[in-house]
Amino acid sequence: VLALTAFICIETIMECSPCEGLYFFEFVSCSALVVTGALLLLFSLNLHTRIPQINWNLTDLVNTGVSTFFFFIASVVLAALNHKTGAEIAAVVFGFLAMAVYAVNTFLAVKKWRVSSRQQSSRQSSDYIRARTESREVVHRPEIQRLDA
Repeated sequence: VLALTAFICIETIMECSPCEGLYFFEFVSCSALVVTGALLLLFSLNLHTRIPQINWNLTDLVNTGVSTFFFFIASVVLAALNHKTGAEIAAVVFGFLAMAVYAVNTFLAVKKWRVSSRQQSSRQSSDYIRARTESREVVHRPEIQRLDA
């Protein structure tokens, strides 16, 4: 919601003389909105369970980390290059708020990723022990004769 609000604020600006900061902020807010919206749709419809090959916890972590970083850079650049109009100031404020929310979400995603990676490594080690144990079990089958004779 904050990324959408920042994007709307930046789109209401009619004229600018050095527009690079404004265009960069517009790109960051739109990109974050689209990627986060797509992931939100995937997670809310449980479509991520149909593609188990992708580590979704890591995907969410990367998205929130990259969005945090770029919202910080874009907000600082826009704050330094703005023309003190109301829309630019509002966009900077919402940009920093979006960055803070993405930072909190990054922290939560790191915790979730660590827990899931621990569970996955313990599951892999238990599968290894089970496979090793099963391979040591000898099944006596009379139809197989030894060729020692």
